This record gives sequence, C-alpha cells and structure tokens, in this order.
Amino acid sequence: MKWHQAIKDYQLYLKIERGLSVNSIDNYSSDVKKLILFLEDSSLSVSPIKIDNDTIQQFIYDASKSINARSQARLISGLRSFFDYLIFENYRTTNPTDLIESPKIGRKLPDTLAIEDIDNIISAIDLSKPQGERNRTILETLYSCGLRVTELITLQISDLFFDEGFIRVIGKGDKQRFVPINHQTQKYITFYINDIRSHITVQKGYEDTVFLNRRGKQLTRNMIFMIVKDLAVKAGIQKNISPHTFRHSFATHLLENGADLRAIQQMLGHESITTTEIYMHLDRSHLQKVMEQFHPRK
Repeated sequence: MKWHQAIKDYQLYLKIERGLSVNSIDNYSSDVKKLILFLEDSSLSVSPIKIDNDTIQQFIYDASKSINARSQARLISGLRSFFDYLIFENYRTTNPTDLIESPKIGRKLPDTLAIEDIDNIISAIDLSKPQGERNRTILETLYSCGLRVTELITLQISDLFFDEGFIRVIGKGDKQRFVPINHQTQKYITFYINDIRSHITVQKGYEDTVFLNRRGKQLTRNMIFMIVKDLAVKAGIQKNISPHTFRHSFATHLLENGADLRAIQQMLGHESITTTEIYMHLDRSHLQKVMEQFHPRK
C-alpha cells in the first residue's frame, strides 16, 4: 500500500464512516502528510503497513523541536487515528503509536470577552457601509447563538424559524440541532436579508445562504476571522481573540447567569457533557458567589 492511496482511503473513511467535516478531515490528513514529508526528507522508504514504532518515535522527536506540547499531543493523536483505521481495514495488526506517550498538558481554558468588550467591538463597526450591517449581524449571531464559524457561514435562510424562535444549525458530523435566537438578533438578520442582501446579485448555488460577500457568494472562514481581528484592534481589545471567542463568551455568560449546563451543551452541540464542563473552570469567583448564596451552610 502506497502512502498516497492510504491517505485517500482514510479521507473517504473519515467522511463516510465518521461523518467528519471537511476541516476536520484536512486536519487529520495533515498529520499523516507531515509524517510522509519527514520520511522523504530522511530518505526512509517504508510503507504505511511496515512503518514501526521506532520510526514514528523518531518523527515525533524531530517534530517536537519546532512545536509546543499541545501541538505534539495533537499530532500523536492524529497519527494514532490513522493507524487505527489501517487496523480496522485489516491492513495492520498493531498501531505503531501505542507505545508513544503524549506530553502532559493542562486543560486550556478558552479566552472570553466581557459583555462590555463585545459591545465595544460591535460599536467599532462602520454601519455607513453595507458590509457594516452584515458584519454587525454576523457578530450578533455568533454571540447570541454560540455558533462555530463553519455553522455561521453555512447558515441557510431555510434554517431560520423565527416564528418558533429557533434556528437550525448543522454542526460537526452533519449533526442537526435547534438553537434559540433572541428577538433582537432576529431583527438584525431580517433587516440584513431584506435591506442589504436583497441588493446583492446572488451567484448560483448560494440563493439560500444567509451571509454573502459582495460577489454574492458564501463568506469564507478566513473572512470571518479577519472581520473579528480588525474590529478587535479598532475597539482596543488586547486579548488575542477569534470568532470562536464569541462562542466561548456565549457559554460562559449563560453559565454565570444560572443556565443549566446540559442546556448549554445542547445549544453548543457538544456530543459529550465533559466538553461543556470546561466552562465550569472559567470563573471561580462566580462559583464562589454561587456557593455563598445557595449552600445551606453559608
């Protein structure tokens, strides 16, 4: 089996069997491609079926010189998944990464924004331009619904159920969930669609896409990142934030105001409650206040 064919089959498996998104498939594939590049640079001719633990260990050691512990752990995890696939397909009987220990890393707490920071970022938008109204609607939707970037840019007009107060979101693995949307954000989206989007010449295939660029096509993930970064600078925000920061802030603010953790899990589309539990660690002062207020031995 050649490496090129192995990656191609692996990508198909990730798409069909595991239902992963294009971005996730690219990330898993890139880990294997890094290994292939290492083998080529080291003039090592070994197939995916014959490669052993020592070679993988050598690759990890070489990679660790230029990446941090978290990235190293991610790389090992990606390779482990690839070789697990080869075992699943009966190409191998052992996984050469089984004896490789991932570096110990602490749980990374996501950055969040205070409500006033979010207000300042949105206030920095130039609403005199058509894209300004669009960008305000984008940020309001990110924050009020806790969406991932991909979920935002693929949101469809047919996914808007404003009469019921929900939007339909297609998350990781094409899993569908319904997220509540407040009246204010509904107004922003309605205004954008009726007064801004309606003046754009929509390209074929994007007739149902909510957020469009000036050429009438779906926005890219990178464009959303650029919008957020630019506005953060204008608003004087010192934190290194991204569109995902609005999602983290959404969850944190809900928790701080007494929302049930399982309700937050459903709205975020987390498969496991343990993923959502990271927000329990964000604001210990808030948890202390809850203890003092509600515990019978206060």
